[in-house]
Parts: sequence; structure tokens; C-alpha cells
Amino acid sequence: MNNFQNIINWKNVFEQSESFQNNKPFKFGFIEEFFSRDFYEKLYETFPKPDDKWFDAKSMQKSKIMLNWGKVDKNEIVSPGEDPSFSKEWNLFKKYVESDEFFEKIRKFSNIPVNKLKHFSFSIKHKGDFQVSHKHNTGPNILILMIYFTKGWKKGEPGGTYVATDFDDESSIIFEADNLDNTVTIFHDGPNAIHGVRRITKDVERKAVQLYLEMYDEKTGWSGPGSLIEQEKELPTL
Repeated sequence: MNNFQNIINWKNVFEQSESFQNNKPFKFGFIEEFFSRDFYEKLYETFPKPDDKWFDAKSMQKSKIMLNWGKVDKNEIVSPGEDPSFSKEWNLFKKYVESDEFFEKIRKFSNIPVNKLKHFSFSIKHKGDFQVSHKHNTGPNILILMIYFTKGWKKGEPGGTYVATDFDDESSIIFEADNLDNTVTIFHDGPNAIHGVRRITKDVERKAVQLYLEMYDEKTGWSGPGSLIEQEKELPTL
């Protein structure tokens, strides 16, 4: 029997459900103390350190280093199961976000019919790193989570994921994460889901995990027309 107790603070999650579902021009939310603090500290302490498995994800549109969970296929879709190179806490969390219990609750929170984990990756941003405003719009049944593992972030400093109403105007930013210690930004993918990261100006290390949740059918496959990774070719250039 899986011991999934005391992983996620679902009370905190559900307190943001109404706000998430009613935000415009697309559904998005921000949740603080996402994990139970004890479990979070174990994840924080064992967050993978950069080595030769990490890769440079730098392009004209973004700058960061990344590490995918385990083996992935050509579309970077995560394989099920554990990875012994990560801590037991990370493997427990991975197992949980593949579980029926997790998806039952995330559907209740979001009212989006997701049922399968599609992508799982670690990312680290440093001074000078960024991501230009973009959207994926790969289907109506996709949730994107950016979970932060960075302590001591100062309010107002660039580096947290923002959501906006316009690609080219920072004044259109309607939310930007500024507490990056055990928090998550979650949004519903779609034609209006513009998001990005302002260029980091301080000598810091922003650690995060990206999860992509989607509706999947055994006969017809993923609900979206293609991989979110493939959609990056459509991002605007600088």
C-alpha cells in the first residue's frame, strides 16, 4: 500500500480552487506551502545537483539548465516508475503524481479532466537566465505546474514565472510568483495562457520542477495535437 499521506497540503490547494477557476483571461493559480513542510524539506535537501545528465536548454527564447526524469521518448514524455538516481522522497512524489488519488484531487481543484503525467523535469536558472513570453496552446485538457524550491527569494525580484495578457508588454503582467519557497504556479494551457520569466539580475539559483498533466485515452492517446516541447518552435523571437 502506498503511503501518500503528508505529501501535498490539499487544504491549501483547494482554498485556491475558486480563484483558479475564475481567473481571466485564462485559469491560473498560485499556492503557498504546497507540500507539507517536512516532506518539502526532504525534497529540497535532495534536489538533484547538476552533473553530466543535465543539459543546457539555452535558445533565443529561453535560458536555463534542465534534467528530465528517467528515460523519455522522442517527445520527452516521461516513462512511468521510479528512478534510483533520485532520493526516495523524489521517487515517492513521482509515484504520487501518477496516482489515481492525485488526479482525482487535481481534477476537483481545476475542473480540467487531466488523468496522466506527461512531462516531469527539473530546472535551474541563474543570473542572466530568462524565458520570453509565450504560449503553448496544445489542447484544452492540459495543466502546467511550476513548483519552486528556492529559499530567500526577495519580493519583486525577477525570476518567478509570470502570467500576462500580452507578449511584448511587461506592463501586461497580471501575476508574477515572488515567494519561491514551497510554492507552485499552476495554469490551464490554452490560446490565452501567456507566461514567461523576466531575466534574472542577481547572482542566485532558482530551482524548480515542471509538471505537465494531460488527458490521455488508451485508444486515442493524448488529448493535445502534439508535444508541448515541440510547440517551442512557435515561440516569438527576441
